[in-house]
Amino acid sequence: MRLSREQVEHIALLARVGMTPEEVERYQEQLSNILENFQVLQQVNTQNVPPTSHSIAMENVMREDTASPSLPREDVLANAPREEEALLRVRAVLEE
Repeated sequence: MRLSREQVEHIALLARVGMTPEEVERYQEQLSNILENFQVLQQVNTQNVPPTSHSIAMENVMREDTASPSLPREDVLANAPREEEALLRVRAVLEE
């Protein structure tokens, strides 16, 4: 499928991309080549191919979430820049 100069300019307008006349000519050729490749792909028989969201089977690689003892409070607060009543003290987001 060959795109016209006007079609490329319309695509550029929709994408809010400014183009020089040389760029329009270059992208006219490149976009036309891309569309021709899609036409070739449309000819592939996919009648017996099930639809998939991924080309390979996906599996969870995360470990099980198991409870474990936490660090002692003193160790956690040892590196805290500010502490208040045995809790971490952080600046409010909108604090001046």
